[in-house]
Amino acid sequence: MLKAMLSEAWRAMGANRLRTALTMLGMVIGVGAVVIMMAIGQGAQFAVQQAVSTMGSNLFIVLSGSFTTGGVRSGSAGAPTLNVADADAIAELDGVVNVAPVHQGTRQMVYGPNNWSAQVVGTTPPYLDARAWTIAGGAAFGDSDVRSATRVALVGKTAAQNLFGDEDPVGKTFRIQQNPFVVIGVLGSKGQNLDGRDQDDTVIIPLTTAQRKVFGTPFQGSVRMIMVQAASDDAMPLVEKGIEGLLRQRHRLREGMENDFYLRNLAAAADSAAETTRTMSILLGAIASVSLLVGGIGIMNIMLVSVTERTREIGIRMAIGARERDILTQFLLEAIIISIAGCLIGLVLGIGIALLVNKLTSMVVVISGGSVLVAFAVAAGVGVFFGFYPARKAARLDPIEALRYQ
Repeated sequence: MLKAMLSEAWRAMGANRLRTALTMLGMVIGVGAVVIMMAIGQGAQFAVQQAVSTMGSNLFIVLSGSFTTGGVRSGSAGAPTLNVADADAIAELDGVVNVAPVHQGTRQMVYGPNNWSAQVVGTTPPYLDARAWTIAGGAAFGDSDVRSATRVALVGKTAAQNLFGDEDPVGKTFRIQQNPFVVIGVLGSKGQNLDGRDQDDTVIIPLTTAQRKVFGTPFQGSVRMIMVQAASDDAMPLVEKGIEGLLRQRHRLREGMENDFYLRNLAAAADSAAETTRTMSILLGAIASVSLLVGGIGIMNIMLVSVTERTREIGIRMAIGARERDILTQFLLEAIIISIAGCLIGLVLGIGIALLVNKLTSMVVVISGGSVLVAFAVAAGVGVFFGFYPARKAARLDPIEALRYQ
């Protein structure tokens, strides 16, 4: 019975090929738009997740405070309010796994005829663990290099390319300002961070070397910021509260006095960016779904026209024994076939355009099986929903009145 109904539905649609194709076009455009928009939205989420993962996980940044001179206030990290002893104290807090004091700035570097300006980060070995930064070649410096203030450096991919070209940087000697440094390792690539800065355009050196020979410090042991990594997401509120309380106590800040440091939760910033892209993805999908709604209305319109045109045929079928559910199933099958056929064509078109966008532009698109299944299920649901009313109208026709219809 079902096979016969499918065959009849196919013949009915074939009798009006142009009308069927135009009706199907609404579903093609709707499903294609949904697939493309979801691919773009998920691609944006993926790009943000990648950028967040390069920063490290569960991180806090403690910046030194500001100062005021003649009514003019400096920005954060303007006053030397943090030092290495603060970092050592923070490392003793519960829930803290890595602490790295940082003294950084931009400096000019020279190797042979080449020169390049890059971010120079003076820090300690835990910095690499907190940032989840790998070593692509050579080795990292250790605590002994920090104690001895040795002139060794780890170079990022971008800085290495601009200074050393195609040469292997490991073992080469270059200068930061007038100070010679030996490259002992090349950092793994990280790409851009959330604000678009190239993280690979970086040179990392021992903290004491940076303090004594590159940047200088107004007070011995002072640093511009401290990077803190919590053990887990759950531990972050406790760690944040512990850092603030500890530093206020160490800096002898009485109740009511403002902090002389700035505490930044990088995980919160990353979550905010991720939430923004998720919202954008949902909005894109919702906008594209309007096309599916329009396609569904088109199916209902054409099916109502078809019922009117085939009223006499419906009356004859009922007169020779067709039941109400047989008529309902017949017209519902026609609506579902139009919907599913348009969905399949739309899926192919949407995936093809998404892949083309990915190839021709730098935009990241992600085509997941879940988004394809959602688009397909919604399209099939639209066919059933908008095809049900015309099918029920056909099934409830009075056979006598249907036979009289001209």
